[in-house]
Amino acid sequence: MYESLMEAVVDPDAARKALRAVMCNKGAPGNDGMTTRELGGHLQRHWGVIRERLLVGKYNPSPARRAEIRKPDGGTRVLGIHNVQDRFIQQLLVQTLTPIFDPGFSPSSFGYRPGKSAHDAVRQAQEYAQEGRTWVVDMDLEKFFDHIHHDILMRRIGRTIRDKRVLRLIGKYLRSGALMEGVVIRSEEGTPQGGPLSPLLANIYLDALDKELEKRGHKFCRFADDCNIYISSESAARHALESVTLWIKKNLRLDRNESKSGLGRVWERKILGFTMTRDLRIAVSAKSLGRFKERTRELWQSCQSLTSKQLRDHWRAYLRGWWNYYQLAEERRRVFALEGWIRRHIRTCFWLRWHGARGRHNALKRLGVRREALKVAKSRRGAWRVASSPSLHTALSRNVLKRYGFILPSDLVTA
Repeated sequence: MYESLMEAVVDPDAARKALRAVMCNKGAPGNDGMTTRELGGHLQRHWGVIRERLLVGKYNPSPARRAEIRKPDGGTRVLGIHNVQDRFIQQLLVQTLTPIFDPGFSPSSFGYRPGKSAHDAVRQAQEYAQEGRTWVVDMDLEKFFDHIHHDILMRRIGRTIRDKRVLRLIGKYLRSGALMEGVVIRSEEGTPQGGPLSPLLANIYLDALDKELEKRGHKFCRFADDCNIYISSESAARHALESVTLWIKKNLRLDRNESKSGLGRVWERKILGFTMTRDLRIAVSAKSLGRFKERTRELWQSCQSLTSKQLRDHWRAYLRGWWNYYQLAEERRRVFALEGWIRRHIRTCFWLRWHGARGRHNALKRLGVRREALKVAKSRRGAWRVASSPSLHTALSRNVLKRYGFILPSDLVTA
């Protein structure tokens, strides 16, 4: 049992490490307006007082600033943006608690853990399918972070941690609530997304589910509140879906998200943005490709007040980030099949930005279009149609676009 942890939490080396982590993660200011850049100077002036309050168990966190972000599949997710000082203190707790709790977590838990990633979860899922477990129970928990039961969570933490100062501090963060229109709304349940501590608390809470699935002999991959169970028959999958749902409701007081949960063959369901083909190769899911296409359209809208170089650089940054995640896919034909469509959007964008017949004529001429082909500059056809014309194909061919740095997914494939 860990009975005197707070001294380790506020250790000088731990404080330096936590400060580096918070500054590296950056993020928006909380209610007090302090930025991560200002945090170092603030701690130099006030760390002695803050440290003493932590050691005597009298530190009180500030309420978070509520912010809503749009979810890729619709709806919004509410984040609790804590003051940077509280993010620093949460980071101190995470650094101390992770080495205690993480070694006991299931190897099938992949979310927010050192040395594990979403790619590891997808590869593990593929191995299960290749072993013959091609039926998958796809469990998504309804508003999980909003409905974590505080008493259940604190009991689980208290089985290992006996330092009452640490326990009280975690409890205060759970109940710190949010400031809305000048009024503090206290939290009766849930843990706010947005702070360093929340992912670790989520894994502590759901470790009971992992242990139950292991006890039942299930093969599964869990990433935060997304859990996929791999089974060899449809009837066993249906039984698992219902029995695990009942167990979660009884023991964790959580409900499954009916619209996102279900069962099917592995090529019919998705996992962390991926799916599998019938021959069990990893592929980008249809929904992920749809979001990619939507973002591509947004990035190549001609009406943006950006220079051509800025348009290109925004596209390159997005595509590199997207490919860095989705390059795990072994089946890439559907991604590469979009490249002609992407080039057409780029051509459409520039055609609309070359204002008027004279501007288009001059732009085409600079790009090497000659004689009869220049007549397209006077075309009254829609930009999308013109973008597929031979003249635009010549002016903004794949080689020309590549020369100017307009990359495509296949350009990012490394040998």
